[in-house]
Amino acid sequence: MENRWYNYCMKLSPFLLVVLIMAVVSCASGPVEVPEDTPPSKIVQRAQEATDVNKYKVAIEYYQILLERYGDINEYKCIGEYEISFIRYKQKRYAEARRGFENLIALYNSGGGETLPPHFKVLAEKVLVRITEKGY
Repeated sequence: MENRWYNYCMKLSPFLLVVLIMAVVSCASGPVEVPEDTPPSKIVQRAQEATDVNKYKVAIEYYQILLERYGDINEYKCIGEYEISFIRYKQKRYAEARRGFENLIALYNSGGGETLPPHFKVLAEKVLVRITEKGY
C-alpha cells in the first residue's frame, strides 16, 4: 500500500512542480516596458486598463512614463498628474493624493494655467474636498 502511494506521488510531483512554477512566474511582474515610439494615447490607454483591474503600481508606472516623455505637453502633464493623485486617493494614501492635487491646482494657478484643460482642475478640487472631509 505504501509503495502505491509513493508511486502516485512521484507521478504527480512533476505536474505539481510545473503548476507551481507557472503560478509564480505569472504573478511576478517586472517594470513596465514601453517602446520609445509608443504614442501618448496608447500609454494612457494601458495605464487606464491597469487601473481598471486594480493594478495601481503598473498604472502609476505608465503615467510616470507618460510624464517623462510627454510632460511638456499640457494635456498629458495634467492627465499624468491627476491620475497618479487619484490612484493615491483610491489607495487611501490621502496625504500623497492631497499633495498631488494641490500641485496640479498650483500649476493651473501659475502663469499659463489658462491653457491647461480645465476639467482636471475641477476634478482635483472636488477630490480635495473629499480628502479634507476625511480629515487629511
